[in-house]
Amino acid sequence: MGQQGSAGSGTSRKSTGKWRAFHDKFVVEERYVDPADRRSLYRAAVILAAVGLALFLATLVSVVQADGLSAADVPVRDWLLGLRSQTLTVVMIFLAVLFGPIALPIIVLVVVVVWGFAAKHAWRPVVLASAMLSGVIISQIILQIVRRSRPPVEQMLFGIDHTFSFPSGHVLGACDFLLVGTFLIYSRRKNRKAAVFGFIGAGVGIVLASVSRLYLGYHWLSDALASVSLSLLILGGVIALDTWRTARIPGERITGELSKAETQRD
Repeated sequence: MGQQGSAGSGTSRKSTGKWRAFHDKFVVEERYVDPADRRSLYRAAVILAAVGLALFLATLVSVVQADGLSAADVPVRDWLLGLRSQTLTVVMIFLAVLFGPIALPIIVLVVVVVWGFAAKHAWRPVVLASAMLSGVIISQIILQIVRRSRPPVEQMLFGIDHTFSFPSGHVLGACDFLLVGTFLIYSRRKNRKAAVFGFIGAGVGIVLASVSRLYLGYHWLSDALASVSLSLLILGGVIALDTWRTARIPGERITGELSKAETQRD
């Protein structure tokens, strides 16, 4: 009986240990930050969310009423039509495929899986995947509510698309991946200059993704603006969630054995 009890106890401890390892891997990640830095993160989250929401509502109203920001849609489209060339079209098609519904999910999946296994904590890759999924769900809901028509099909250079255009799923996916990914990477680093360059690079990528969709004739400028605004809103939510879950100031308790061990080493 004693041997059976010991064996059962060993099995129980092994199961508990596996669950603890899983918990630490996928849930626990805490770090000490300066109180001023944490306040700045919360402030940035609120500002980004507020700006994103205000810009999206302004864009939505302009699209529904066919004035305001959407007044620039036709002039911008006509200007881009005048820039078309064989070489530029090839470049824009490449960008459209890169940020499209096939390539980008594959890129995100590879990044999330590799990052999740390589990192001590999988919190950040899980947050990135969740942000991307949230963007997809939000865009699909808005598409069906607004039901905005795309530009004329004769202007489309990479096949005909009869689905709705507001907001642009390509641009929203690019924004979420680049902005949220950049934040999650550089939020753990002290080099602010590197973070600035990281967000500048993300901004360049967003501009390229937006211009490619407009150039190829699949979206209006206001579609891209709506996507950028939604991504700012999502980024604000990510910053707030990540700060609430992981950022601790001196004097607050660190939970989770893995976080404690890392804090002691640091």
